[in-house]
Amino acid sequence: MCVGLSSVPALAYRPFDGTDAAVADLGKIEVELQPFGALQAGPVTTFVAPQTVINFGFAQDWEAVLQGQLESDISPSRNESLTANGFFLKHVVRPGVLQDQTGPSIATEFGVIPPNINAGPFFIKPTWTWIISDRFPWGTMHLNFTANFMSDPRTDFFLDIILEGPAKWTVRPVAEFYSDSMIDGPQIYSALVGAIWQVNEDLSFDVAIRHATAGRVQENEVRAGVTIALPTPELATPAKALPPGRALH
Repeated sequence: MCVGLSSVPALAYRPFDGTDAAVADLGKIEVELQPFGALQAGPVTTFVAPQTVINFGFAQDWEAVLQGQLESDISPSRNESLTANGFFLKHVVRPGVLQDQTGPSIATEFGVIPPNINAGPFFIKPTWTWIISDRFPWGTMHLNFTANFMSDPRTDFFLDIILEGPAKWTVRPVAEFYSDSMIDGPQIYSALVGAIWQVNEDLSFDVAIRHATAGRVQENEVRAGVTIALPTPELATPAKALPPGRALH
C-alpha cells in the first residue's frame, strides 16, 4: 500500500506530480533537482533525495524527459531504493498562452515507467498524458489526465489540477490536487500547497508540503528544490523570454 501511495505518474514540473503544456526550448537542457525531501507514509519515514528530472529540447515543440529519485528509509528500518524512474517524450500539440500565443496550450506526454530498483513489484508501465494549460486574471491552471497501463490489474488513471498565482509575481503561491484511481486498488487523493520563486528565466526555487490518503494509509511530504536551464550551444536558438506562467517547466 505504501509503495502504491508513493508512486507518481510523472515528475516534470517542480514541485508538482503533474506537469504543464510547455516544453524546453530547442537546444536547452532543464535540470530539476530536489536536494531535500522527506516523506512519511504510514509508519515508514523516508528521505527523498536526490530527485532529478532532466528535460532536453531536442526539436521544435518537443522534449525528452529522463527522471528518477533515490529513497532512503530511515524508520523503522533502513533501506535504499531507486524509484519514480521514467523516460518520456513530450510534444506541444497546440501552442497557446505558454508559448506567448492566444488560447489554451495543449500538450501530450508519453513513455515508459521502468521497474523500481529494490522496491515494489518488477514491471514496466507504459504511460500517456494529455495536458491543458490556460491563463486567467488570477493566475494559471494546468489540467492533467494520465493513463498508466500495467499487465496486472493495477492499471490506474490520474486526474490532476495545478493552480498558480499571477504570472507577473516573482514569488507566486501554487497548489495541486489529484485523484489516482487504481483498478482493483485503493483510491488515492492528494493535496499540495507551496510557492515558486522565479529568480529569472533560467533559475527558480520551490518549496511545498503535501498530504495524501489511500484507504487507511496517510502520507505527508515536504519538498524543496531548484530548476536550472542550461543552453546547448550546438542546438540552442536565440534566447527568448520564458512564458511567465511556467517555472521553467
